[in-house]
Amino acid sequence: MNALDRKLLRDFVRLWEQALAIALVLACGVAILLATFGTYGALDETRRAYYERNRFADVFAHAVRAPRALMQDIRAIDGVRSAEARVSNYVILDVPGRQETVSAYLLSLPPDGTQAQLNMPILRTGRLPRPERTDEAAVNAPFAAANGLEPGDRFHANLNGQKREITVTGTLLSPEFIYTIGPGALMPDNETFAILWMPERTVAAAFDMDGAFNDVTLKLGPGTPEAPVIDRLDDLLEPYGGLGAYGRDRHLSNSFIDSELQQQRVAAMILPPIFYAISAFLVGAVISRIIALERSEIGLLKAIGYSNVRICLHYLMLAGLIALGGTLIGWGAGTWLARGLARLYAGFFDFPFLIYHVSLDAYALSGLLAIASAALGAARSALRAARLPPAVAMAPPAPPRFKQGLLDHAIAALRLSQPTMMIARSLLRWPLRSGITLLGMSCAVAVLVASGFFSAALDALMDTTFDRANRQNAMLLFDPDVPETALTAVVRLPGVLRAEGQHYQSVVLRHGHLEKETAIESRRPGTDLARIIAQDGGVIEPPSQGLLLSERLARQLEAAPGDVLEAEFLGGRNETHKIRIAGIVTQYIGLNAYMDLGALNTLLRQAPRITAANLQLDTAALPDLHKVLKATPELSALVLLDKAKRGFEATIRENLMIMTTIYMTVAVLITAGVSYNSARIQLSERARELASLRILGFSRGEVAYILIGETMLIATLAQPLGWLFGAAIAGALARGSSSDLYEIPLVLETAGFAQASLVVLAAALAAALVVRRRLDTLDLVQVMKTRE
Repeated sequence: MNALDRKLLRDFVRLWEQALAIALVLACGVAILLATFGTYGALDETRRAYYERNRFADVFAHAVRAPRALMQDIRAIDGVRSAEARVSNYVILDVPGRQETVSAYLLSLPPDGTQAQLNMPILRTGRLPRPERTDEAAVNAPFAAANGLEPGDRFHANLNGQKREITVTGTLLSPEFIYTIGPGALMPDNETFAILWMPERTVAAAFDMDGAFNDVTLKLGPGTPEAPVIDRLDDLLEPYGGLGAYGRDRHLSNSFIDSELQQQRVAAMILPPIFYAISAFLVGAVISRIIALERSEIGLLKAIGYSNVRICLHYLMLAGLIALGGTLIGWGAGTWLARGLARLYAGFFDFPFLIYHVSLDAYALSGLLAIASAALGAARSALRAARLPPAVAMAPPAPPRFKQGLLDHAIAALRLSQPTMMIARSLLRWPLRSGITLLGMSCAVAVLVASGFFSAALDALMDTTFDRANRQNAMLLFDPDVPETALTAVVRLPGVLRAEGQHYQSVVLRHGHLEKETAIESRRPGTDLARIIAQDGGVIEPPSQGLLLSERLARQLEAAPGDVLEAEFLGGRNETHKIRIAGIVTQYIGLNAYMDLGALNTLLRQAPRITAANLQLDTAALPDLHKVLKATPELSALVLLDKAKRGFEATIRENLMIMTTIYMTVAVLITAGVSYNSARIQLSERARELASLRILGFSRGEVAYILIGETMLIATLAQPLGWLFGAAIAGALARGSSSDLYEIPLVLETAGFAQASLVVLAAALAAALVVRRRLDTLDLVQVMKTRE
């Protein structure tokens, strides 16, 4: 090991505190990059393998009642490799030991008793029901676990008005239901929503589907485009009440996973660059100060024969050691965080297995970016050191030349104390360094503002969705729809204080070349339990003529009030109408349009019908209500909005708590790294100056005020810029997280800005106080002997 290498190691050990502060900031960027890539990779690879092994379909479609003979034409569609017809419907269950009404989605198994060829369920326990048995069913494993069901246990099912005792033969997991969410629900509820598989003969007989089907799935050949297949399938199913075929992108379970993967991609693109940029600045500041203090050593090294390249590489290697330390820490933290998040998501989604693998490319990319950012920060100072002639390097540097400007005169006019004037002049005479330090602290504020907005956004979403738009306690969902006069019977149910009907109609809306399949939600004027919220937050009535669109639906169709849409009604209507847009409304969950129920009935020339009833309940009578609903044949589901709200909020709050803790830790590390290094550099540069003040009679507190005051003044000035950066990052995260399923509103509250500022100011003060301890222990005589 030559002398330069020994010097490198000594410098690294001597600067370990500053190096650690920088390395921790750099490690945050590495860890977040690995965590987002790791989580994304685990979810995507697990889903891909699950879909491939269990032959998840590419195209899905539903109809009212289509003949089995139609399957020959469906299989003949160009590009279709295989197709499978099923019978499906929603049913009500009576599960022993559970008071609540349990709804289930019932699917038929192949008539010969073999395994389904598409969307193949995985048998977790027990066996499949025998094709000749009418009292056996398999259930999805999460529902069985939540209700303590095992093979051999029994429950009752209301199959189209016939209450049957069903024996559980086994538990299954299916790629079709990775995210198992019931009708009208916001989050999975495995206690009250199930997936049932029963023999086709039993299901077809119960719902008058002998020789017919109402559900079909298709697997396409490699490279086959979906659009032509979907168009052809729609044409074939149209005479039989086709509800519109769709691809994987619109499959509910798959869409939720896509949304989560999209959020991971957005986070990977926005957050890591912030940490790499701050690290580059910190490394540059430290290396620059080291070179300024080691001018004479650089001159001696060059005088005895060390080349410019060796000198430059020496300081770049010091930056590289810091980057290496940050990379190793980041790799460890990122691997742990990625594995933990992947397991968390695997538990939230119903995957039968988890493929966790962070590619070596992700480790290599994060490490290379860390080394590159450190090298970039140190490059300017290292090149300047390499260019120094030996004679110039060994001589003391020329003192900086200052001249008074307007700002100096303004400071003097304020008659500030001498320490305060020293703080102000230091900031003004080193504007670049002060500006970069300010930028680093503003990034810490921005991270906290951007992460804190999610809590305020959740409050706004909950307030709009539950407290203002949907104020009912529960919803009854009917399949098929029922006459509006059925509300009279609904009101007489136990505990029902008030009931209001509404109707959901599947439709394809077209505006020019753009189209979107959605649902028109129609209701009577004056309804108060389920309301429509306008863009300004007010409540509006459905128009007697025209259509109201949610903001996101209007954006996707590039439509505005006054435009005319073409509406193709699905589900056996076989009608297309022109409808004018009457207004735009706020909707954070779902992607619907709104219309007056009377106007819809008139347009479709039908008697008033409803598909749902919104209820205001006396919760004390809920047990009696559940008893009655378990025997109601037309009911497909009961959605308890109060329970859905609590479950949704609890799940989101838990995730927010984890995310907020991570971001707060990151912000504190950024602030501590920037503040500590800034204060250390000030101390090393101004040690002689501060020692002189002590000799002249200034107290320790007054001298420390100069050091701490400059750090805290920069931290204070960084707040407004951090607020702006944070608002911009929050906007990018909100836009990147938006999908057809939900939209996160951009809500920025004063309390969020205040909390971010307090955390950053506290962290900056703590870092400055750590450096102040060094100031108190300065050897004044030794410092005064130091050559400037």
